[in-house]
Amino acid sequence: MTNQLAPVLSVVSPCYNEADGLDEFIRQVSAVLDSLNLTKDGDGGWEIVLVNDGSHDASLAIASAHADRDCRIRVVSFSRNFGHEAASTAGLRYARGDAVVLMDADLQDPPAVIPEMLAKWRDGYQIVYGVRSKRQEESVLKKATSWLFYRLLRKLADIDIPKDTGDFRLLDRRVVDAFNALPERNRFVRGLLCWTGFKATGVEFLRAPRFAGKSNYNYFKLIKLAIDSIASFSTAPLKIATWLGLGVAIAAILWIAVVLWQYFFWPGYRPAGFTFLYISILLLGGVQISLIGIIGEYLARTYEEVQRRPIYIVDQLANFDDTPAIGGPNGSLLPASPDPSARR
Repeated sequence: MTNQLAPVLSVVSPCYNEADGLDEFIRQVSAVLDSLNLTKDGDGGWEIVLVNDGSHDASLAIASAHADRDCRIRVVSFSRNFGHEAASTAGLRYARGDAVVLMDADLQDPPAVIPEMLAKWRDGYQIVYGVRSKRQEESVLKKATSWLFYRLLRKLADIDIPKDTGDFRLLDRRVVDAFNALPERNRFVRGLLCWTGFKATGVEFLRAPRFAGKSNYNYFKLIKLAIDSIASFSTAPLKIATWLGLGVAIAAILWIAVVLWQYFFWPGYRPAGFTFLYISILLLGGVQISLIGIIGEYLARTYEEVQRRPIYIVDQLANFDDTPAIGGPNGSLLPASPDPSARR
């Protein structure tokens, strides 16, 4: 998508029911970008790509109103909710900048960090990720599970994912192009970006509480994200299943040997009845069901990849006259209905 009119910097932000804080987010990000004095080939030097992920509130109307007033603010709106990873993928495909900042719209990722990220990029780094030095107003359980997740993922995954990082990061155009070329449908965006292997560094920031509204991520979604991330980048669960099955089999053989030895060499010894039999059946049944579930996770991902359905479907575009709607895993084109309020 890069052309001679491409801006220096793009900011990509997925939005799902962010109406309460979207005006403030756009105001703060625009102010930071204006302060950078970015100019290139007569363009404004920057753009903001807002991806409406099927919001049920006024997020799309607010984003479209800003797009009407400023052609540097661009809007991609999905036909329904496809999820945060799909929205991030869409934003990166539509972004035109030489560098692209990926950040959430809840202002927990502070726009004030963008200049420091840009400076690191100009120093030659191709990925500059935000490192959460401290999390404000988060429960002990949330902090503990996040701490455990990042360290477990680093141990199991086939890639080196930095600890205590989210999606907030600046990406060089080469990184974005490499990411956009990846074909898989099940996406863990921060993992895929690290997988590209480009030169990376971190910038610490204080993670603030949400500016408005409530988080769209509950513990169920966080658990699903953890499962998706591990299954996408590691076969360790399958290997663990193999070793667990072998361990249970060895334990059963040893148990049989102990019982036989006691039966023949302990006078008066008789097996203790059905108690251990019941325990064994429950144990083996639980292990088998768990192993089938692990295998099922990988089979489900294979099934979804074989279907080759698009990652997302675009319904409306604002300020994208020169860009077709992209939704397929390989950048295939999908029709989009132009936003009546979009600039022409």
